[in-house]
Amino acid sequence: MNRGQRGKLAMATAALGIGLLSVTGCGYINPQQTAEQYSASDGTRTDLGPLQLRNFIIISDGEDKPGRVIGAVYNPSSQDAVLTIKGAQGSQAEVPVKQHSYTMLNDTTEAKILIPAGAKPGGLAEVTISDDASSQDAKFAVPVLDGTIVDYKSYLPTPEPTASSTATSTETATSTESATATPTPSSTAGH
Repeated sequence: MNRGQRGKLAMATAALGIGLLSVTGCGYINPQQTAEQYSASDGTRTDLGPLQLRNFIIISDGEDKPGRVIGAVYNPSSQDAVLTIKGAQGSQAEVPVKQHSYTMLNDTTEAKILIPAGAKPGGLAEVTISDDASSQDAKFAVPVLDGTIVDYKSYLPTPEPTASSTATSTETATSTESATATPTPSSTAGH
């Protein structure tokens, strides 16, 4: 190899080295997404004392309508705990969690309902969460979703019938039965 060829080889090697440094240097400067904690779903997450809340969502048709809380509460501590969720206008739900266990707020547990939901679907409802074991509380923003996403439709709370609607439907059924049970004189006259 002559002197000219060695010079060209050295320049090519230097250019290749600078190119590789510029390409790989971005990974050194920018943070890696896998090193950051985040919620990879529609819900949000937070920790309160030993309790870990994951994928929390409120499912509701409207801000002033009932909202069902879904998600998971993990308790890695050595004592049982009760998570209290306080929503808008004094609404409240309690979630018991056994030690070294978790509670899923889905079809297998009793529905935890906040009345009202506290925000329109697509918004964030601010709730206060507290833990009886550690006597801590914190504000927590929870997304409110409606039944537009098929997977959440079954979680929409159904309104409970009120006493007046129950009485009205009973009266209507009774008056309909008595009207059909009693024959009118004109219908029996020709028989």
